[in-house]
Amino acid sequence: MALSRLYDVAMSIGTNWAGNVSYSARAVARPRSRDELVSALATPGPLRPLGSRHSFSAIADTDGTLIDLAEMPVVIDQVSPGAVRVSAGLRYGELGAELQRRGLALANLASLPHISVAGAVSTGTHGSGDAIGSLATAVRAITLAGPEGERVLRRGDPDFPGAIVSLGALGVIVELELDVEPAYDVAQTVHEGPAWDAVLAEFDRVTALGTSVSIFSRWTDRDRADQLWVKNRVGEPGPDRDLLARLGATAATVPRHPILGVSAEACTPQLGEAGPWHERLPHFRLAFTPSAGEELQSEYLVPRRDAVRAIEAVRALADRIAPLLLVNEIRTVAADDLWLSSSYGEPAVGVHFTWRRDQPAVEALLPVIEEALPDTARPHWGKLATLAPAEIRRRTPRWGDFVTLADRMDPSGRFRNASLERLGLAR
Repeated sequence: MALSRLYDVAMSIGTNWAGNVSYSARAVARPRSRDELVSALATPGPLRPLGSRHSFSAIADTDGTLIDLAEMPVVIDQVSPGAVRVSAGLRYGELGAELQRRGLALANLASLPHISVAGAVSTGTHGSGDAIGSLATAVRAITLAGPEGERVLRRGDPDFPGAIVSLGALGVIVELELDVEPAYDVAQTVHEGPAWDAVLAEFDRVTALGTSVSIFSRWTDRDRADQLWVKNRVGEPGPDRDLLARLGATAATVPRHPILGVSAEACTPQLGEAGPWHERLPHFRLAFTPSAGEELQSEYLVPRRDAVRAIEAVRALADRIAPLLLVNEIRTVAADDLWLSSSYGEPAVGVHFTWRRDQPAVEALLPVIEEALPDTARPHWGKLATLAPAEIRRRTPRWGDFVTLADRMDPSGRFRNASLERLGLAR
């Protein structure tokens, strides 16, 4: 195998999707087979798996070799009536289209269908829905590769809850088995101008308006949010019209983008037009790039019991947040038992910020937001935050158990980087 076929020099590695992280790796390996992956993993470390480059933090970076699985063979095999085995580098949009062709579906998707399955699972990425967990909760088995070979962990194994949202610290995910169900249709509606006081007074009922609910605001108005997006499975009750009236929300009559004033061309169909799950649960269509990457993102997830306090804290900072903000999204996530999940042990609410690309200004504002939020707020692993590592560890109940697992599964620390070192995983 020619070295030039498997490796690219660092000059060609480039940046993440947003352009705010320039990868510092010496090389990137792009294996096209399991044998080539074995060869890449046998090289001197450190090593880091690279997903679809949609992390805004340096969680995927390394000063060694990045392992990019985008050129590995695509695998989508149904292994039982309720499970499919898929290749790690597959994008959710491509997986969704193939599952739909086979009459199958996932329970949820994130707002972007462009992200890879392994990358999203490893960082605890999620969509929205009171009864739906993060994308990682669909995983029933995972195949991890390291220099010593491959290992498979299955739901029910003692190490399984620690190995799914694992930040790439345990090895390279090669394949995953995911829960599936019969395909279903979803209808999406947008409601404009809900009053914040009314939303917060009935927050639990508002987030239960549909299968998946998102609240968008630019915080240019402290009294009213911009939009309330509701996605409902066809056949289930539609949004509560009385509640929408109490919120003072009016139904949009034309398709909307989450950022008011931006063309909705890249967005999935709205106006109650029913369609396949994979074409409605994301906010954006796979065929379009939802942004040129000229943005930054942060997200803090709080236990649901602290959600109203968290939103009120952001509302109080509206004058400082609005000049840097493209849009803020409020989403919900069901509880799970995955150690590094932001909804470990209890349901969570995500407070997500899409920022203008002014990183110095954003990083100067983030400590103000972090101080104002409840002290239970945990930053998304793949997005910008400035919270002290010791505080992140304190707010992650199973962090110590994860360190023990990582030391056992990767005793030489080959899959660790500066971000993980700061969190307490030594190389």
